[in-house]
Amino acid sequence: MGARVLAEGKPRVMVLTTKPADPAKPTKTELDAGIYASPDILTSDFNWSTSDSDKIAEKPLDADGNANAIGASNYNTGLTLWRKFDPTTGAPDLTSEKLWEALKAKGATVWIYVRETGKASADEVEAEDEIYLGGEVVTDSPQRTEGSGFIKRRVPLEAQRMHENIKVAAGA
Repeated sequence: MGARVLAEGKPRVMVLTTKPADPAKPTKTELDAGIYASPDILTSDFNWSTSDSDKIAEKPLDADGNANAIGASNYNTGLTLWRKFDPTTGAPDLTSEKLWEALKAKGATVWIYVRETGKASADEVEAEDEIYLGGEVVTDSPQRTEGSGFIKRRVPLEAQRMHENIKVAAGA
């Protein structure tokens, strides 16, 4: 019998700067080559979800109420990441800012996949793992947050071609 699992510490976010051969079926090898981003993303405002689809109002004359058809899918996507700095010089630490480098330019295209299962975020991705949402997004300009806590930036993402409830493919 299945058990409920708390979501805390479960989402594994994988950011790819190279397009997978089949974006609807990314392989373990492709995902492993990407950036494991979960440790660098703020939980409180992480948005990576479907949202209400467009509605098309085309009801028949004999319908009493609204009878909308479901149109194009919509997505709510964006994240806040912590910046990393060299403690001695105060300059950005480029070796630990791979996620920032991938997302900092407005108009950058990346492929993001998120697994949220009973596995811990740090558990490596395996073939047949469920990805609840993944696909191609374009970055908007990173935004400074309110200035409290650690230095961080909010990166709005515009979903382009998304894939819902897919599995990690085996192979290279």
